[in-house]
Amino acid sequence: MTDTKSSSASATVVTVGTLLFDGFELLDVFGPLEMFGLLEDRVRLVMLAEDPGLVRSHQGPVALADSALGEVRRLDVLLVPGGMGTRREVLNREFLAGLAAAAQASAYVSSVCTGSALLARAGLLDGKRATSNKRAFGWVKSQGPKVDWVAEARWVEDGKFFTSSGVAAGMDMALGLIERLFDRAMSEEIANRAEYEWHSDRHHDPFAKLNGLI
Repeated sequence: MTDTKSSSASATVVTVGTLLFDGFELLDVFGPLEMFGLLEDRVRLVMLAEDPGLVRSHQGPVALADSALGEVRRLDVLLVPGGMGTRREVLNREFLAGLAAAAQASAYVSSVCTGSALLARAGLLDGKRATSNKRAFGWVKSQGPKVDWVAEARWVEDGKFFTSSGVAAGMDMALGLIERLFDRAMSEEIANRAEYEWHSDRHHDPFAKLNGLI
């Protein structure tokens, strides 16, 4: 994290870099970014992609990546969404190499939904506990046979890696990361400002049973 000083006090500025690729899931990106964005002057949000420019989501709307993945030097948080585009990117060696380099240079690495398949395919989750979208759990597991996949979890923390279940779970994980970066009071304040009911128990996961995983 970068420390900046104002005339009254010093504040911690957290840099969050979100990785975009064609076919990303909208809420996987903008749900967590809403939570981080409510930190206001305590956060800097940057959008990354293999190449800068417009990137189309699975649902159709586009987002602008202002930096290339290969230009990443250091991030406090790297956010990797899921989406149907992950099925293509798990076969993209250059993309995975760039992801691995960016992850190694980041203080924390997080994924939402099938984004954990990208982390797994890049070899970043070997020997670590992780989770993913329960409807796509079998496919995600096949991308990382050396990963300790946790079927029942809203999100999983293992060292600097935070991986969440499907789509909306990314917002809960983001608040968990904010708690790690700041404190519990900050996460609760952000959730209240968003009028969001935070599922703060990362082990609570009704969707694992719903999808026959337990």
